[in-house]
Amino acid sequence: MNITEVKVFPVEEGGRLKAYATVVFDDCFIIRDLKVIEGDKALFVSMPSRRRKDGSFRDIVHPLNSETRSMVEEKIVEEYNKVESGQSSAM
Repeated sequence: MNITEVKVFPVEEGGRLKAYATVVFDDCFIIRDLKVIEGDKALFVSMPSRRRKDGSFRDIVHPLNSETRSMVEEKIVEEYNKVESGQSSAM
């Protein structure tokens, strides 16, 4: 499985939320509304989630292993940095 496209949409709200992202896998599966968030030490990616009846949140989609999570996060943060510096390539 390969990431074939990443689009990053910066937000101007300020705060810890820096951007939303969309990722396409193998030109045939898309995930929207990932969030790029400024953590205490570095940027990280939050998966799309939904509020449950009890008020907690649950991811709608997520990687099943740390290698895939790292791959997705690295590609999104890389594209975010390009967009912020004005060098976006839109994979």
